[in-house]
Amino acid sequence: MTMQAFTMALPQDYRSADVLAFHARDAEGLAEQVSGQRLCKAVLLDGVPVLFDVTLTPHEAQCRIAADGQLDATRVQDILRNILALRIDPAPFAALVQDDLIFGPLVARQPGLRIVQSASVFEALTWAIIGQQINLPFAISLRRTFIQQAGKPHSEGLWCYPEALDVARLDLDALTSRKFSRAKAETLLRVARMAADGELHLAQDDDPARAGAALLAIKGIGPWTVNYTLLRGYGFADCSLEGDVAVRGALGRLLGEAQKPDQARTQAWLARYSPHRTMAAAYLWASLNQTAG
Repeated sequence: MTMQAFTMALPQDYRSADVLAFHARDAEGLAEQVSGQRLCKAVLLDGVPVLFDVTLTPHEAQCRIAADGQLDATRVQDILRNILALRIDPAPFAALVQDDLIFGPLVARQPGLRIVQSASVFEALTWAIIGQQINLPFAISLRRTFIQQAGKPHSEGLWCYPEALDVARLDLDALTSRKFSRAKAETLLRVARMAADGELHLAQDDDPARAGAALLAIKGIGPWTVNYTLLRGYGFADCSLEGDVAVRGALGRLLGEAQKPDQARTQAWLARYSPHRTMAAAYLWASLNQTAG
């Protein structure tokens, strides 16, 4: 086993509770576990099970990295930035909307809101496909099944989210027999095999426009899946989430309207916040947990 231990400084207004809540969404804690201020998440890095064990304090993250094999140290910092929501700086959006009638009050109530990224682009893409057109609890249960079928356990107990090569080895029945729709299963296998064969490039430093166009050309992937992958996988700051039902519902609620605005109107409304539309979506999601008005 290869071990690393170090600390990372956290921003002054860091909202650790938000980050921990995001990683605690699977109550069974198969691949991520949260206890108090401690987060543990297991991932595969080039086939090696790696555990990220992070304790959050008011000013720093105390990190222990344990790999069941040779550790690729160059990727550790990138993954930590992702899972600790340190990739998108919320300050530019806050400055943009300081006097905005809609977002100004939202930012004032929750300053420093951040967006958690997935550990890898492949994790973000497959999670977006799994979550297409179903509710969150069902999506989480499918994700758990997906990890158990294609992932590997770390020596300390948590299961690692699979890589493309692991998923590419699955057959269709392995997924459809476990409540995946045929279309969803076919899309998951399609992108995994394309990525494993090098036909689909999923590097975090890719140009977002190029990456988005490549994803949109794949059968089974639409604009919502592309934008969600850009958000969670690439940390792109200007994703337009007009296709997200919750975003449209939050917007209608904030505008005091009985019906959700349609996608065209929501897209036009979000456009005024470019190049910070990702943070606009984050605040719209967060507003659903606040009192209306």
